[in-house]
Amino acid sequence: MYQIVVLTVDVLGTLMIAFAAIMVHHRVLNEHKIDKKVLFDMRREQIVAIIGVMLVLIAYVMELRLLM
Repeated sequence: MYQIVVLTVDVLGTLMIAFAAIMVHHRVLNEHKIDKKVLFDMRREQIVAIIGVMLVLIAYVMELRLLM
């Protein structure tokens, strides 16, 4: 039971950090106050971050199955 709580807190913290980074990128992308190369790079980083969030969630589900 303790392992599940620790795993859950870890995943929630990771997702909160990822969400914050994605939102900052989203805000900057919508402002368009920087050049196109930077906008392109930020869009790519945003996509990588979203894929990372999905991987964290997949790993969480797999880990929960192992612990139960």
